[in-house]
Amino acid sequence: MNGNEEITLAEKISGYVERIVYQNKDNGYTVLNISGEEGEMTCVGTFSFINEGDFIEVEGELTSHSVYGEQLKVLNYEIKEPEDMLSIERYLGSGAIKGLGPGLSARIVRRFKKDTFRIIEEEPERLSEIKGISERMAREISLQFEEKKEMRSAMIFLQQYGITMNLAIKIYQTYGNRLYEVIKENPYQLAEDINGVGFKQADEIAEKIGINTDSDYRVKAGIHHVLLYASTNGHVYLPKRELFAQTQELLQVDKEKIENQIMDLVIDKKIVAKETEEDVMIYASAFYYMELNCARMLLDLNVPYSVYEDDLEERLKNLEKITKLELDKMQRKAVMEAARNGVLIVTGGPGTGKTTTINTIIRFFESEGMEILLAAPTGRAAKRMSETTGFEAQTIHRLLEISGSSVESEKGNHFERNETNPLETDVLIIDEMSMVDISLMNSLLKATAVGTRLILVGDENQLPSVGPGNVLRDIIYSNCFPMVRLTTIFRQAAESDIIINAHKINEGKSIALDNKSKDFFLLQRETAPVIINVMLQLIMQKLPGYVNAAPYDIQVLTPMRKGELGVEKLNQVLQQYLNPPSPDKNEKVIGEGFFRVGDKVMQIKNNYQIEWEIKNKHGFTIDQGTGVFNGDMGTIKEINTFAETLTVIFEEGKAIQYGFSALDELELAYAVTIHKSQGSEYPAVVMPLLTGPRMLFNRNLLYTAVTRAKKCVTIVGKRETIEKMIENISETKRYSSLDLRLAEIQMQE
Repeated sequence: MNGNEEITLAEKISGYVERIVYQNKDNGYTVLNISGEEGEMTCVGTFSFINEGDFIEVEGELTSHSVYGEQLKVLNYEIKEPEDMLSIERYLGSGAIKGLGPGLSARIVRRFKKDTFRIIEEEPERLSEIKGISERMAREISLQFEEKKEMRSAMIFLQQYGITMNLAIKIYQTYGNRLYEVIKENPYQLAEDINGVGFKQADEIAEKIGINTDSDYRVKAGIHHVLLYASTNGHVYLPKRELFAQTQELLQVDKEKIENQIMDLVIDKKIVAKETEEDVMIYASAFYYMELNCARMLLDLNVPYSVYEDDLEERLKNLEKITKLELDKMQRKAVMEAARNGVLIVTGGPGTGKTTTINTIIRFFESEGMEILLAAPTGRAAKRMSETTGFEAQTIHRLLEISGSSVESEKGNHFERNETNPLETDVLIIDEMSMVDISLMNSLLKATAVGTRLILVGDENQLPSVGPGNVLRDIIYSNCFPMVRLTTIFRQAAESDIIINAHKINEGKSIALDNKSKDFFLLQRETAPVIINVMLQLIMQKLPGYVNAAPYDIQVLTPMRKGELGVEKLNQVLQQYLNPPSPDKNEKVIGEGFFRVGDKVMQIKNNYQIEWEIKNKHGFTIDQGTGVFNGDMGTIKEINTFAETLTVIFEEGKAIQYGFSALDELELAYAVTIHKSQGSEYPAVVMPLLTGPRMLFNRNLLYTAVTRAKKCVTIVGKRETIEKMIENISETKRYSSLDLRLAEIQMQE
C-alpha cells in the first residue's frame, strides 16, 4: 500500500463513465470518473476495454489519497447495458457511436424510450424515422453498436490469455470475429500476421489454451522464428544442421517432427531450401528472393559503355588540371572504369583517397552534363559525404522517399521510389556500402533504372551491416563486376597514426603503443573500476581541449553490451557524470534506468512511420517527413510527464516526439557498441579493452573502432588484449549468399 493513501471500506457502485482521465494502452491501467446516483466518483484500476458513456458496475476499496482525495480502487467491474432513459441517452451521446451527438441521441431516446437498444440492434431502419438520420446513417449506427459489443467481448476473451489492451485491439482489428477461431486453433498465426507479436508470446498463449508442444502449428512457427531471429544476427539463411539444433533447443521436439514441417514449409513457399555439397541452406522466403532479386538487378545494370580510350585519357588529364588533383594509378583506373561500366565497386581503407576518387568521378560525369545523385546509409555518413564533395548527399532512405507505411506491410513497399517510379538520375554513387543490408539494397536497386551508372564505395574490412546480409563483401567476392581497390596511403593521411595503425591492424601487424603519437594512445590499466575512472577524466577534462570538442561529442566505443565495461553499465555511469540530475531536468524511469533531459540517445530500431519536423530559430517548421533509423543519434530536449511524451532532436535538427510506450526504441548513447558506430565519425574515440569473448574481440572489430576517430584514439586497458585482437582473425560467421546467386545467374546466361 502506498503511504499516501488510506483504505477505509469496500464499496460497490454503478453509473456511467463520465470521463476517462488517463489510460495506459499496454496494460489497461485507467483513471476514470463515474457519474451515478451517489454523485461522481474517481475510479482507478485495470480495465481491459472501456469507453466514455459505458454504464458500469464496479466493486473495490474506497481510499483516501493525500493528493488526489477520495478514490475507488477497482477490484472487479462489469459493463452493463444502461436501463434508464437518461443513461441510454448519455451512452449514445458520449461519442462511443460516431455521428451521434447529444441532440440526436436525445431525439432517438424520446422516440423509442427504453426500447432504444432493441431498435438499434433488430430494427435499425426505424432510426430513419428521426429527423436528421438517413437510412444509410441508421445502418452505420447499428453496425457500430454491434461492433462495440463484439469488441468488448473480444477484449475480455483475450485478457484471460495475458494479452495487453493495445495488442488486443490490434488482434481484433486484424481478425474481427475470426479471432476466437485463430486463438483457439493456431495462436502462432498472430506472430505471422501482427507486428509486435513474437513467437514466445504466441507460445505462451498456446500453452494456456492447451495446444500440444509438438503440434504442427508450433513446429512450423518455431522454424520460422529461428530463421527470423537469425536475421537479427545478420544471417540471410541458416545451414540445415544449425537450424535443426536451434529449433530443437527452442521447441524440445524430435528431429523427425522438424524434418516433416520443413518439407511442408517448402511446399507452402514459406521457406526455401538450397542444397550444397556440404549442407542444405534454409532461407525464410523473403530473404532468399531479396538476394535473388538483387543479383538479377545488379547484373542488369552492369552494361558496358563504349568510350574512346584516347579521348578518355585526355579528358581525365584536363580534369586533373582544373581540379588541381593528382591521381594515382588506381584512382585514375577508378574514374575510367566508372566511364566504361554500368556498375563499379571502389574499396579501400582510410587515407587511401576514396573521397578524392569520388570527387573526380563526380566532376567527370558533371562535365558530361549528367545528373548525379549521392547517398549514404546514415545521416552522419551523408553529411560527411556532402562536406567532402560539395554536392548534396542524402540518406538512402530519404533518397528513396520513404513513406509512412511499415516495412512489414503486406507488400513490403515503404518507399515512393521503386520499379514503377525510379530515381531520375544518370549516375548514382553510394558511400559506406559496408553498412547496407540486403533489404535496403533490394529497395535501392528496385528504384535504379537500367541505364543508370551505379558506383558503390566502401571499406570491405569494416564490420558488416547491422541488418542481414554481407552485401559489399559478397559483391566483391562474386568477381562479377569491375572493382578497384585503393591501397596507397596519401601523404597527409600518412601523418596520422590513426590511419597508419588502422592499416597495420588490418594487415595483422603489431602497432606502436608507446604514447609517442599525437593522436593514438594506450593508457594501461588492469581493472574495470580504474578504467572507468580514467575514461571519465579523459572525457570531462583532458580530451575536450585537446581535440577542440565538447565532452558530449567524445564517443566511448566498447565491444560488448553486458559486463562492467559493456554499453549498459557504462551508460549509467557516464549519464551520472556527464548529465547529472537537476531540479530543472525532467526524468522518465525506463526499465532499470531512466532518461533525463539533455541525455545523448540512440534509436535502436528502424521506425518508418514516426514523424519528424525541422524548425528554424523562429519556431517555424521548414521541413518535415517520416522515419528514424537504427543507429541515429540525438539529444533529449523535453520530457512531458503530463502528455507522456519525450522529444529528441536528432542530427540535422529533426525533432521527433515519442509516446512513453515507444521508449523501448531508444537507449542511452554515451557509450555505444562498435557495431552501432558504423558509418559515424567522432572527434575522439575512447575504448575500454580489458577482456572479453574471443569471437567478439577480433581484428575486424578493432579496425572498425579505430577508423571511427577523426582526431584522437585513446584505448584504456591491457596491451595484451590489443595484441590478441590484432592476431585474432576469427570473425563471427555470417551466412549470406548474394555472391552465389550472382554466379548462378551468370552461369545461366
